[in-house]
Amino acid sequence: HYWFPSGGSILFSFFNAPIIKAANENLDEMQGYPLSDIARILNCSVLNGKDDRIVESLLTDSRKLLFPAGTLFFALSSPLVDATTFIPDLYEKGVRSFAIDERSHPDVSKMPEASFLLVPDRLNTLAALHLLARFHRHRFAYEVMAITGSNGKTIVKDWLCQLLDGDFILVASPQSCSCNSQVDVPLSVWQMSHTHELGIFEAGISQKGEMAKLQTIIDPSIGLLTCIGEAHAAAFSNRSEKIREKLQLFST
Repeated sequence: HYWFPSGGSILFSFFNAPIIKAANENLDEMQGYPLSDIARILNCSVLNGKDDRIVESLLTDSRKLLFPAGTLFFALSSPLVDATTFIPDLYEKGVRSFAIDERSHPDVSKMPEASFLLVPDRLNTLAALHLLARFHRHRFAYEVMAITGSNGKTIVKDWLCQLLDGDFILVASPQSCSCNSQVDVPLSVWQMSHTHELGIFEAGISQKGEMAKLQTIIDPSIGLLTCIGEAHAAAFSNRSEKIREKLQLFST
């Protein structure tokens, strides 16, 4: 069903999305994951995995560390930044769990208490983050709303959270933050728990092929498209191609 508000550009789409059961039913009531379970989910080997720590927080930006003991740091490197260079400092601050490319060679002798998930080349650390978030999302059967569009995603998300806060226990993308990227979305979805009743997440794209990845992470049962504007237009051959990319968020 679709609803176009009078004179507006917002599209609501309600559809049935399959709920995939978690492979390990013992995880159902847990608030975190043993590192060994994450290794199995990602099909990764573990280097120096002496202690099976419980992971409660995911981190990709070393500047935003809050809870060292329960944090798993994903080293998301780029052609300009080698994220593994942040690991020694994070170790000094108390982080003990790291996800790195299997070609990396951490100096374990200087970090004897650290455990390293070695992500295979076929996956890379960003894809591993996506896979873990996707697994986590499908532990929960409550409704999830996804919001996309060229403009207005954050303000509409914040507006809906204010309207619905008294009726549902919400989990959502951070307030007043455009957290809708390939990195931000899995971190937002990771906040889902059994105490929540409704999820509301933003999804943004800047080029072709990105929305399909976000769709598998959010897997929404409710979709909202704010508008189609000129943002990132250079990445698409025409307006229709951009619309098709956006609408992949609502595919099943």
